[in-house]
Amino acid sequence: MKILIKNGRVIDPSVQRDGMYDILVDGEKVAQTAENISEELLDGDDLLIDASGCYVVPGLIDMHVHLREPGFEYKETIKTGAMAAARGGFTTICPMPNTKPVIDSPEMVEWIVKKAKEDAPIHVLPVGAVTKGQLGKEMTDIAGMAKAGAAAISEDGKSVMDARIYEEAMREAKKAGIIVMAHCEDRNLVGQGALNAGKKAEEIGVAGIGNEVEDVIAARDILLAKATGCRLHLCHCSTQDSVKMIRAAKADGIDVSGEVCPHHFTLTEDDIISDDANFKMNPPLRSSADRQMLIEGLSDGTMEAISTDHAPHHADEKAKGIAKAPFGIVGSETALALAMTELVGKGKLTPYQLVERMSWGPAKRLGIDKGSLKEGKMADITIIDPKAQYRIDASKFVSKGKNTPFDGYPVTGRVMTTIAAGKVVYQYNND
Repeated sequence: MKILIKNGRVIDPSVQRDGMYDILVDGEKVAQTAENISEELLDGDDLLIDASGCYVVPGLIDMHVHLREPGFEYKETIKTGAMAAARGGFTTICPMPNTKPVIDSPEMVEWIVKKAKEDAPIHVLPVGAVTKGQLGKEMTDIAGMAKAGAAAISEDGKSVMDARIYEEAMREAKKAGIIVMAHCEDRNLVGQGALNAGKKAEEIGVAGIGNEVEDVIAARDILLAKATGCRLHLCHCSTQDSVKMIRAAKADGIDVSGEVCPHHFTLTEDDIISDDANFKMNPPLRSSADRQMLIEGLSDGTMEAISTDHAPHHADEKAKGIAKAPFGIVGSETALALAMTELVGKGKLTPYQLVERMSWGPAKRLGIDKGSLKEGKMADITIIDPKAQYRIDASKFVSKGKNTPFDGYPVTGRVMTTIAAGKVVYQYNND
């Protein structure tokens, strides 16, 4: 089957392309990109998509999601999480290993790969744990997990506090050719913290989480990356010093990158107006100064990726209030709209830069052959209406999780079509 996408603004940083082009998809591959491709190339069963007024970009890549399966299927499954990602324009996602059981062996990685092929309409690249059971005591078979299909290793949800084990794991990851994704949180400093340390935490009556909880581990991990030569990626950065440290590390020749989540570049602790656990995430919403530095980091390229940290929870869990509810919000179905609204719409990023941060940049950091619309590449494509205005409606989410602080939030920018491996996996239909 062929798909012809006409009249769209094609933005493809992999070849420095930004202009009006048509794209012809044949089977799973991009067959042709040209200024005018004839519709006569299509047969009766082929598909013609008029992308007038839309951006046509390489499929979005989310380096950081939680699909909850196995073990927590009441929160999310590989199928529902992948469908939610497709609705959000993502064609490749990387699920974190903090499931039950933990994704900490080649066999568990193989299980995720097999399950995703059966259930997911998009590409799912598992992330393996750094230590067995994420207990921080014994390193996993990193080479074996990489061979089985793991795209990275991470202890996401916690940090590996034993620097000796972490350094050894970094060396193994380098040998295996995969990236290390770091959740930066000093377990000894965080305590019972629930919100950013400051007036808002005091008002609500919960313990605070200071910036140093993140910054101490970020500094340590960067120094370990320097010592080992591994590729390091700092997850869900939330502090101004994380940005500064990544910028300095890059200048020092260290192979480090960082990601920013939409909730961290959109909201601050001042936006929390009540004891609503939909505003509770880890790391927490920070100050306006932190938010501004995160945006600057995205703008100047210090921060190379926008990731969601999609973290679905059951409504009953989030109803417990900020002190007792679990950390995390969903993000797969809101990330693109928030990025278009808060970054492109406010002149912080150009559309071209946004595609770099949500597709080409993540592909490069993961070391995968994606994020490009070059002829012969896998036909992973996202079509975006940059002018569509609406309010986010959590009741329409495909994800099992509805836990978002953005329900009712006004946005501009909508995913119209998502194509993965040459197949339409999502089409906007007033949903």
